[in-house]
Amino acid sequence: MASLCLNSLPLSPPSQPPKLSEAPSPSSSSLNINSYYGSKGEASKPIVVSGNPPTFVSAPGRRIVAVGDLHGDLDQTRCALEMAGVLSPAGQDLWTGGETVLIQLGDILDRGEDEIAILSLLRSLDIQAKDEGGAVFQVNGNHETMNVEGDFRYVETGGFDECIDFLEYLDDNRDDWEEAFVGWTGVSKQLKEDRKMPQNYWDPWNLVRRQKGVIARSILLRPGGPLACELARHAVVLKVNDWVFCHGGLIPNHVAYGVERMNREVSHWMRGLSDSDESDNPHFPFIATRGYDSVVWNRLYSRDTSELDDYQNNQASR
Repeated sequence: MASLCLNSLPLSPPSQPPKLSEAPSPSSSSLNINSYYGSKGEASKPIVVSGNPPTFVSAPGRRIVAVGDLHGDLDQTRCALEMAGVLSPAGQDLWTGGETVLIQLGDILDRGEDEIAILSLLRSLDIQAKDEGGAVFQVNGNHETMNVEGDFRYVETGGFDECIDFLEYLDDNRDDWEEAFVGWTGVSKQLKEDRKMPQNYWDPWNLVRRQKGVIARSILLRPGGPLACELARHAVVLKVNDWVFCHGGLIPNHVAYGVERMNREVSHWMRGLSDSDESDNPHFPFIATRGYDSVVWNRLYSRDTSELDDYQNNQASR
């Protein structure tokens, strides 16, 4: 799925949003001074973010790069980021994008065996990018919301194995989630090598390990779980300058409902938070995560124009 640019949609950010990062000072060292300063030698204006999770971003003069589905393939993720000019070669995992703003469009989960390692890599790159006046943003896709719902039908065996290893790793590093999570990409490489021995899928031990994998994944990704809370840091709709990014598609009834409202509801649901004191269960964000016309599932823009017109006419007649 792809992002959209919907300049006609009225997505105005609230006033006085908080700063994300300051532009680097003139004394900052750089391999390419032009990536930090304009033609007149002036520092770029700071990136400004509003919304929790981030919803509106002002990034004056920044180069913006969007990367689509990664689905647990760490090697291809590195390849894509290197091609985009934001990642160092040879597996060093260093940010080389300067003031670039990178947006990952969701579907990191499922179909691969390095899902958590990719999430960890993107978090590490975001920390590095902020130091250079850049930023890394993510939006959640349908495979992120499916996993928080407990729908594991597209999970590979290696994905379950990574969940087992990561949960055990967390048990040994309980004191600092941030440090443990950012460091996972390097740790997982060795653990992955250790379990590359030939195995019989139907071996009783493998069946037991798969059950352990399902349990571990459920603990990590259920609403309120550590990985679900990590995903809750990200929006389902993100506006950067005049560009609107989402995994599926944004249509007028989503905007009418409220982009910040949708992002907040999805984030609360992933964190396991209820919207009122009277309910222990968080409100399920149906308009954003369920249905063929929801934000993360919407494919209307990839179909014939007549189908989109029919849909809009049906909505207007309700």
